[in-house]
Amino acid sequence: MRAILTTLCLLMPLPVMADVAEVVKDHILPGYNRLVAETGALAELARETCETERLAPAFHSAFDAWMGVQHIHLGPAEDEGRSLAIAFWPDPKGLGRKAQLALLTSDPAKLAPAAFADQSVAARGLTGLERLLWPDEPLPADPCPLIRATASDLARLATEIHDGWTGGHADLLLRAGAAGNTAYLSPEEARQALFTLVVTGLEHLRDQRLGRPLGTFDRPAPEKAEARASGRSLRNVELSLLALRDMTAALSASAPKTLAALDRAVGLAQGLNDPALAGVATPPGRMKVEVLQQAVEAARRAAVEELGPALGVGLGFNAQDGD
Repeated sequence: MRAILTTLCLLMPLPVMADVAEVVKDHILPGYNRLVAETGALAELARETCETERLAPAFHSAFDAWMGVQHIHLGPAEDEGRSLAIAFWPDPKGLGRKAQLALLTSDPAKLAPAAFADQSVAARGLTGLERLLWPDEPLPADPCPLIRATASDLARLATEIHDGWTGGHADLLLRAGAAGNTAYLSPEEARQALFTLVVTGLEHLRDQRLGRPLGTFDRPAPEKAEARASGRSLRNVELSLLALRDMTAALSASAPKTLAALDRAVGLAQGLNDPALAGVATPPGRMKVEVLQQAVEAARRAAVEELGPALGVGLGFNAQDGD
């Protein structure tokens, strides 16, 4: 950590890298610090109880922390499929449920930390834990051992991502273009990587978190909303927007239209009293979610038209392609 802070101090005076340093120092590292703390607290509580009523607040705190960093598809989060293991969604084929049902009735040795880390990403993480705490039908066995294994694995994953950033990846991003840095060949490449995360994060919001439950006018699909069972579909939208706004503000002070568009989308989300986005099944409710979706798209367009040029970059590879 000391090496990272030293690098930050050295690089902050350089205008070409100030935006990257701000994102690392004020957005990425604090976000992963919080994720480690909240998943650790969840794992500790799960060792004491498996009751949904008692675990729910810690579950929501951990999910909140994840929404603050889930858009950072870089480095340690992508290595070994960690981000997918933390939140495997969407899962249209129900792979997670199938894998969990098998684990519930199979050899308990598969729930040991080392063995559980090798289980399907679809069965693990926050989405896996949600299915255990709010099952849509009775489970075939006591879920407590799997709840504890899942919570412990979440804490491990968060720690590994955090340690990957503080142990080297932050320095790579900050020293973009330095001799021997093959991850980021230039300062522009580092800025482009972060800018692309903002744009793809907004695309994911538009197409998945809002688009999937909207479905079509004739066939809305509220059952496809993210985190519907725990009643936090809309909260995930709001927190994702807030995280992307925070990242945008750190990236550039010269993007007022983008920030204003994000603020409008945040305001619409906060004013929408529809926690699980169930309202998409009714014409008035659908219209409100469509207006929010349009606001997210407006923010995306503003970022492409204003934020990118302000940073001197364009869109790069979409890190979510192929997920």
